[in-house]
Amino acid sequence: MTDRQAATPSPHGDSDLPRPPQYTLGLNPSVRSSQVDPYGDDPDAYRPSSPNSSTARLPASSAAPVVATGAADDAAHEKGLSSGSVSKKRRLIGLGALAGLVVVVLAVVLPVYFLVIKKHSDNTAASSPAPPGARGSQSWGVVTGGNGSTVTTANGDSFTYINPFGGYWLEDLENPFASGAKPNNWTPALNETWTWGVDRIYGVNLGGWFVLEPFIAPALFQAYPSASDEWSLSTLMRADGTLQAKMEAHYDTFITEQDIAEIAGAGLNWVRLPIPFWAISSWSNVGVDADGNVESEPFLEGVAWKYIVRLFGWARKYGIRVNLDLHTIPGSQNGYNHSGKTGQINFLNGIMGIANAQRALDYIRIITEFISQPEYSDVVPMFGIMNEARLGDIGRDQLSSFYLEAHTMIRGITGIGAGKGPFISIHDGFQALSSWAGFLAGSDRIAIDQHPYLAFSGAPNNAPIATGENPNDAGGQWPGIVCGWGSTLNNSRSQFGVTVAGEFSNGYNDCGLYLTGVNGTQSYGGACSLWEDSSTWNATVIAGVREFALASMDALGDWFFWTWKIGKAADGVVRSPLWSYQLGLQGGWMPTDPRKAVGKCAAIGVKGAQFDGTFSAWQTGGAGAGTIAASFTEEFGQWPPATISNVDPAAMTVLPTYTATGSIPTLTFITPSVTGTAAVVTPTVSIVNGWFDAADTTPAITTVAGCTYPAAWSALSLPAPTARCTGA
Repeated sequence: MTDRQAATPSPHGDSDLPRPPQYTLGLNPSVRSSQVDPYGDDPDAYRPSSPNSSTARLPASSAAPVVATGAADDAAHEKGLSSGSVSKKRRLIGLGALAGLVVVVLAVVLPVYFLVIKKHSDNTAASSPAPPGARGSQSWGVVTGGNGSTVTTANGDSFTYINPFGGYWLEDLENPFASGAKPNNWTPALNETWTWGVDRIYGVNLGGWFVLEPFIAPALFQAYPSASDEWSLSTLMRADGTLQAKMEAHYDTFITEQDIAEIAGAGLNWVRLPIPFWAISSWSNVGVDADGNVESEPFLEGVAWKYIVRLFGWARKYGIRVNLDLHTIPGSQNGYNHSGKTGQINFLNGIMGIANAQRALDYIRIITEFISQPEYSDVVPMFGIMNEARLGDIGRDQLSSFYLEAHTMIRGITGIGAGKGPFISIHDGFQALSSWAGFLAGSDRIAIDQHPYLAFSGAPNNAPIATGENPNDAGGQWPGIVCGWGSTLNNSRSQFGVTVAGEFSNGYNDCGLYLTGVNGTQSYGGACSLWEDSSTWNATVIAGVREFALASMDALGDWFFWTWKIGKAADGVVRSPLWSYQLGLQGGWMPTDPRKAVGKCAAIGVKGAQFDGTFSAWQTGGAGAGTIAASFTEEFGQWPPATISNVDPAAMTVLPTYTATGSIPTLTFITPSVTGTAAVVTPTVSIVNGWFDAADTTPAITTVAGCTYPAAWSALSLPAPTARCTGA
């Protein structure tokens, strides 16, 4: 997300997002339990559903406590007690202490047993070690804690876990795949069923971590003033020999385990994780440009994956679900800097459009194989297969054909039905959500993702937001405007199925360092300096932004804020504060409990379409899933599509393509090495091999030997071939 203004002045200009006065109300979550009000305002009133003591390491057996004699007997005599009385009292105290110990152990063990062991009793790979006593004198290895507990990280650092919502973390040092943690009382544990339409996504993006964006990691780009995207930044870092050191330092430190703990403690339950295809592999030769030079992808290849796997482990530990989003596509699917390279769109567009789509499907396949393994399927229940493809440039028919092909491939790997692989998430392509109604009806678990932003409309957006501190009028017109999003998403839930807001922010204007790109300009009608340093904000500004955030959350219903963290600029200041959830919590303009957003739109008089929380069975993997209408497959089932944009139909048969004869780069279970004082426990379960479907043996896509290809990222300006290359 960013720099879209220059390329498309109004990315939602042709959408059906309502404008005032067509205000509507967002979707209200439902209550999971009659015993607990999950939308109450008093966190202390929540019934604990887990151990909330400090860190507990559960031994396999407990020896009787050793009690010193002598001095204690002398003290007893001074108080007129005989030695025998002291012995009896000791026994009573010992029995009382033992009873207390039993109560404490049961309080810790029973939730762990039922959440971790019993749930996975029929799954060897995902099950936890046996309860205490089953391993003799060996440590059981389960570590858990709730609000106020101390967390010790893999490198020996420690912090206090703050979670007032009954959430608790859980780690099994002998089984890294045990999933029993909960982020809060109202969210199912990872090994419990998520019910679409009942359970609500309160999520945040981890943007700018593995896919760099200038406004999220500005200091990296300020050090290289001519860099405008990760392609140019990587090229410059390669030239001075610092690419791996600087990028890996960013991967290792930008988001830490404590960030994930804070996300859970903020009442959030999902993260959306943008990743690049070069976390798997990149190509050193992707064709020849107009000057006859070989084009090479400069990205740091393969290093990010171990940090992505580490994030999966942290998410598991704190009960956070992951929406894994493939943010970059070979050749670029949108021409934005967060696709890897600013400029041309060469995915299903131009003479390298088919070849780049072949590579994209291979990366989607490899990721699907990894996250569909039972060890990861509960942690990564959603997979966004391509971020923000610009349908207006690519074409609806072409994108529909690609999505059908991807669905067929993914479900061929995972099987059909709930629990078999992830939900597939597709972006709306900057088109009206209503235009997707009925798309792929009868498919298996497809969600539509919209990114409603006001910042990139191209309008000055200078109406005041600092209008007072009263929640009923703070924020001026802006809360009412975003409440209008509610009907759009609710109608899509009724007409399409599962619908989420994969990105939104507090950016009602486009102010922020590099927000519209390194060389971008702002359309905001006021002074951006106020919005680039939150330390200057007064109480009315903070109240206005907070009410804007609450209205957005209420309207969207299921959402991921963009983004959790904005890095500091070279001067040590966060220069895009409207886009940082973490900074908003610290500064008071983000709610400490996202459920406080429920009812905000109704409170300011905005009403509209509702959704009753009931999806058709096939939409969530139930009866009828995987039975796509024959008429749809007849219309879009041809792959590759018969035509693509910017290619003469007569040239389609001679377009460059790749061949499936390469080696598959299987993803593995690797985490970064650490140094520190943390104890090392050898896992007692088998480590995953990265490939779910053993029957999927098709080789990887690679170039045809002897063929010279047009440059895959800059082919729009190159002439089409006159004959098909078949190799040497």
